[in-house]
Amino acid sequence: MTKSKTNSDTGHLQVIARAPFHIYFEGEAQVISAENKVGPFDILPDHADFFSMLKPCEIKIETDEDTISFNTSNGIISVQNNEVLLFVNM
Repeated sequence: MTKSKTNSDTGHLQVIARAPFHIYFEGEAQVISAENKVGPFDILPDHADFFSMLKPCEIKIETDEDTISFNTSNGIISVQNNEVLLFVNM
């Protein structure tokens, strides 16, 4: 029997970053950087479950090949089991 790889095994996050009518990014990433009312924060693989409202900021998604960045006026982020959902500019 073979064991399927999870995002934890690959050291990556599975990310969907979207606005109501636009997808900014969908795929695997190593790090996500954003900001909430407490201050800037990073999400790395194996991060604890996390949910937060975002303040206006630049969001950076670092992949193996590139860094995707975009500005948001508001949003929410949810992290669970190496899956990250970003809903912005709502």
